[in-house]
Amino acid sequence: MEIPDYEPSQKSGVSETQTANTPGEAEIQEWLVSYLAQLLEIEPEEIDVTIPFDRYGLESAAAAGLTGDLEDWLGCELDPTLLYDYPTIAAIAEYLANVAQEGTGNR
Repeated sequence: MEIPDYEPSQKSGVSETQTANTPGEAEIQEWLVSYLAQLLEIEPEEIDVTIPFDRYGLESAAAAGLTGDLEDWLGCELDPTLLYDYPTIAAIAEYLANVAQEGTGNR
């Protein structure tokens, strides 16, 4: 699957070496919406960020692919159970943004 075109100004991971260019919650959410829309071949406007991924019919292989592509985009390693621990786009985006912010020391 082709990763969505959305790119931050600089790739960075969720680590202690964060920069100001780390994607925020809105950017992560936008990336996930774009990715899921492409995967499901629907318009991004049809994606509700509060609907659990399983309601979109994501199988485990698709969930693993999404997590892998998200890792590549963020430049960090993510837990393979991320989509199960945070079952909506909104939940994942909030979690990753908070982890990234903690990594920068900017609480």
